Amino acid sequence: MAVTSSSAAAPTDVPVTKVPLSREQRAWIEAVHANVSIERMTQFCLGITSIHSPTGFERAVNEWLADQLRQLGMDARYQRIDDNTGNAYGYHGAGTDGPTMLLYAPTDTHLDLAEEEDIPWVGPAFRPDMLPKPYVDAHGNVIGLGANNPKGMVTAIWGALDAITRANVPLRGRVLAAFAGGGMPVEAPPKSRTADAGLGSGVSYMINHGVTADFGIISKPGYAVAWEEVGLCWFRVYVRGGYIGYAGRPHDVPEYKNMIVETSKIVLELEEWIGEYSKRNTSGLVTPWGQISNVHGGWMHKPAFPPANVVLQLDIRVNPRSTPSDVRAQFAEAMGRIQQRHADVRLDWEMFAAYPAASTDPHHWVVQSTMRGWEHVEQKTHHARAGTSGQTDASAIRNLGIPLARIGHPSPAPGTPPEWLHGLGGMGVGHIPDFARVAKVLIYAVVDSCTRSREEVGLA
Repeated sequence: MAVTSSSAAAPTDVPVTKVPLSREQRAWIEAVHANVSIERMTQFCLGITSIHSPTGFERAVNEWLADQLRQLGMDARYQRIDDNTGNAYGYHGAGTDGPTMLLYAPTDTHLDLAEEEDIPWVGPAFRPDMLPKPYVDAHGNVIGLGANNPKGMVTAIWGALDAITRANVPLRGRVLAAFAGGGMPVEAPPKSRTADAGLGSGVSYMINHGVTADFGIISKPGYAVAWEEVGLCWFRVYVRGGYIGYAGRPHDVPEYKNMIVETSKIVLELEEWIGEYSKRNTSGLVTPWGQISNVHGGWMHKPAFPPANVVLQLDIRVNPRSTPSDVRAQFAEAMGRIQQRHADVRLDWEMFAAYPAASTDPHHWVVQSTMRGWEHVEQKTHHARAGTSGQTDASAIRNLGIPLARIGHPSPAPGTPPEWLHGLGGMGVGHIPDFARVAKVLIYAVVDSCTRSREEVGLA
């Protein structure tokens, strides 16, 4: 059953509950905010961006992160998954009557940087923002692969931890900083030894192996607090024609058929359906879109022979008030209608991956505390950002039992070249002052939460 934006269960904005801070808490927040260092965060961002960490190969970056947490005085560890990948996590604070609060960001980047795999699909060559060779530009931005997303988000968390640990705030609870691989919406790359790398694999492994918290915050781009994100469904569509074509065959005979041409008609109809699907399934903070991401058909070394079959791949996003099964039913209905209009070809399809969406009650302590932090930093009323469609590890974390808020930096970074913005929105351009704003929101939420008892934050 599709849902609409009128759903009463899906508010797009909620009031922020005012919870007073004590004089000590206000002083701690002020002191920690004063410790946030643009210079130290810049050096950290340069360091993490210089470590290549494609999905399935995050071992080096997460071992480095575990060491960085230890240097802050945290009880930190590297969690091995296999020889190529693992996670990093660490605890600050030893309080037992307060909550454990998670600060989380993924660490894997979207490019493998193998020319035989990525060129020409990313363009004719790798740009500077696609390479793990970071530098600071004239605008003060860190340029390099993932410098904005995801490594800028790790930088924001590290900046908050750096300031907190140097301020010696007496916590009644503790902070859990966690960084995982496998966060990108990709299948396991060909060279990976982990069959399930991607789609939240790293953080799911982490939580399932005992690294958990009462609630938490994920840092992902978008400078407003969110309490829900999309999931996704991946489909393959097989357009079958029954026989191989030939370039020398006339086009004006009744039996002529070119499966590349026939597939293009299917592509246009699916593209139109995605727009209809998005409108029908908009709900709460999300407007789930989708993309036809891959078309494969024929032999690269046989241009005279069009193929008998062509394969399409699609990513369709899922709102938190529907399920992958519901999206599959909607897709089946659409494919049935398209098949009726193209009876001269056979359309088969399958859903080969699904990642359920999830949400947290916007009145939950962690969401409200994060919004209070945003308002404290910005000195104005918080308003949620609706119409989002980006997938994150947040749904995996929520589905494993940890209530979660999301906060990230504004995008794009000032001074980002326009040609770097298309599609991925400047993932390789990190503006440190924006990360520092996020760090200050995180600091407020940590002090607001972890200097209170479990009962004060709504925990039994």
